[in-house]
Amino acid sequence: MTIREAKFLTSNTRVDQCPAPTLPEYAFIGRSNVGKSSLINMLTGQKGLAKTSSLPGKTQLINHFLINNEWYLVDLPGYGYAKVSKESRAQWAKMINYYMSKRENLSCVFVLIDSRHEPLAPDLEFMEKLGSEGVPFVIVFTKTDKLSGSRTQQNIVSYAAKLQETWDEIPRYFITSAETKLGREELLGFIDEINQQLVQAPANA
Repeated sequence: MTIREAKFLTSNTRVDQCPAPTLPEYAFIGRSNVGKSSLINMLTGQKGLAKTSSLPGKTQLINHFLINNEWYLVDLPGYGYAKVSKESRAQWAKMINYYMSKRENLSCVFVLIDSRHEPLAPDLEFMEKLGSEGVPFVIVFTKTDKLSGSRTQQNIVSYAAKLQETWDEIPRYFITSAETKLGREELLGFIDEINQQLVQAPANA
């Protein structure tokens, strides 16, 4: 897939104020400071599209971007640690849960995992919740340029082993780096694949 155009549309806290659900939608989420904004900018080829920050909790709204006038990319607030009040974190969680359950055109959630860490409870719990609610998702390992290839692979194997304790089949995953653009073509190809399936679905129904 070639990204010809990527533009910011809107930020809000309510699903009913999101853009009309007429296009496929792909949401990106992860723990605070997982490198989400950098990954989004790498995917779209626009350095300042999503605002990056060294401070956890920078993203606090549901941010919609229109890609190629064909699909929506959504930047969601992170879960887990952030330098905000418990009340704010609770509001984020409520907003995210409502979005996940009510957004009818949500095609897939990209759960970002920092490849530098072994399995962490917030990530595992979030994926379990998505699975129990039937929300389609894939795993995106970020910041793989920060570790050696063997160490990255070791952490991924650890995640797979942990997931196998409760999952019959391990979710599909991608290995990425915003710095080297590793995984860019694979992620965009995956999105394109789903978009094509959605276009063909009515004819085959």
